[in-house]
Amino acid sequence: MLYEEKKIKVAVIQAAPILFDKTKTVAKAISLVKKAADQGAKLIVFPEAFIPCYPRGMDFGFAVGSRTEEGREDWLRLTENSIVADGRDSKLLGEIAKECGVYVSIGVNEKEEKTGTIYCSNFIYSDTGELVSRHRKLKPTGLERCIWGEGDGSTLDSFTTPYGIISSLICWENYMPLARANMYEEGVSLYLAPTADSRDTWQHTIKHIAIEGRCFVLSCNQYVTKSMYPLDLKTYSDIEKYPEVMSRGGSAIIDPFGNYVVGPIYDKEAILIAELNLDMVSASRFDFDASGHYSRKDVFDFKVKK
Repeated sequence: MLYEEKKIKVAVIQAAPILFDKTKTVAKAISLVKKAADQGAKLIVFPEAFIPCYPRGMDFGFAVGSRTEEGREDWLRLTENSIVADGRDSKLLGEIAKECGVYVSIGVNEKEEKTGTIYCSNFIYSDTGELVSRHRKLKPTGLERCIWGEGDGSTLDSFTTPYGIISSLICWENYMPLARANMYEEGVSLYLAPTADSRDTWQHTIKHIAIEGRCFVLSCNQYVTKSMYPLDLKTYSDIEKYPEVMSRGGSAIIDPFGNYVVGPIYDKEAILIAELNLDMVSASRFDFDASGHYSRKDVFDFKVKK
């Protein structure tokens, strides 16, 4: 495996958005990109649904067979603070990536202007400011299905950089064996796993993926407390029953042998910085390569409907 650059310094941003406020959250993201770039990072990764928030704990007034008007108002607030792929907020993120000369991966609530549907998406901007990847979560989990549409195979993309292949799956997509298989078939070296899962079991997941894919895994989660939620949400009573720490984080970087490079970090906002040696990816595939010599393509067929 050939790389133009053998090493890359990366940053995983464990932080909270300004919940339900896309303008302030984009501004915070820009500030964090600058801080990470000042520390030498060339790839900067933000959590799932960072803009304008992952609405943890909210049910938006849903019950089987009924919805509430209060829930509709809160959903409207979420969608009005979601971003459009070619809109002003997205362009600001591209501009800061270009200004700092870095790749930026960030989870967003993406609004489809024609239909009004919002998606849980992961946008990746190149160091020239181009939106090179717009992946929509294939299967929102649980009640997420009531607020986000489903993505399709057309956004299962990867792209080539001087540091190898970069691609991403969002949260529990990483439990979909065939979605992971697609990542391995693409030859991923830097596997991005933005998430909202802060449980201990998630650590087992990202370690397994690193070992299975023989790749670096950059897992990124938010640190969010109950006091960060706007008090004027119409369904704020949904939040009141939860403990103060709504998401404790757990962001980490794993090497291709399943070892922690840094993290996991809990119970605070943090920027995790690490320099990764990409030769480790090639060396790790000496005895196992999920899409190469260990794949048995004479036995198994694999197809993705792009």
